[in-house]
Amino acid sequence: MSGKVIAYTAGVFDLFHIGHVNLLRNAKSVCDYLIVAVSTDEHVKNYKNKTPVIPYEHRIEVIKSCKYADAIIPQDNGDRMDAWRKLKFDIMIVGDDWYDTEKWHEYERQLKEVGVRIIYFPYTKNISSTMINKILEEKRQELDKKEKDVEDFKKNLDESVLKKENY
Repeated sequence: MSGKVIAYTAGVFDLFHIGHVNLLRNAKSVCDYLIVAVSTDEHVKNYKNKTPVIPYEHRIEVIKSCKYADAIIPQDNGDRMDAWRKLKFDIMIVGDDWYDTEKWHEYERQLKEVGVRIIYFPYTKNISSTMINKILEEKRQELDKKEKDVEDFKKNLDESVLKKENY
């Protein structure tokens, strides 16, 4: 890829949403070739202590269908230097929710030593997979309550009908 600017970004990309699209679109705008690493289920379990809603095999297919990604690979660990040693990218793309964190200060130092520039793109406001999960959970609880209310109503109705029949 001589002469081409190669960028790398990584993520879980669970419950794919406009924030993911924005990140990938912005990433592609600063490079000639965009490598997107999709976190495996096992990796997510290890570092986030949770299981993605959408399985890895489906999430990677979603990213493969995205016109901004030139190469899609699995991410099975969070070692950014390991990724650079394998892929030799020029730019690392990250959401600005990681900016000025201790973890990323160390990545910045390491990647700067090998000539990699980190670009932090704005995190899309009011949307995240965590937020979508929370809304879905609230909706599930509302539905569960409504189902219970209907069951209680039916039970009370049945009891009422039985009482009238016994008169």
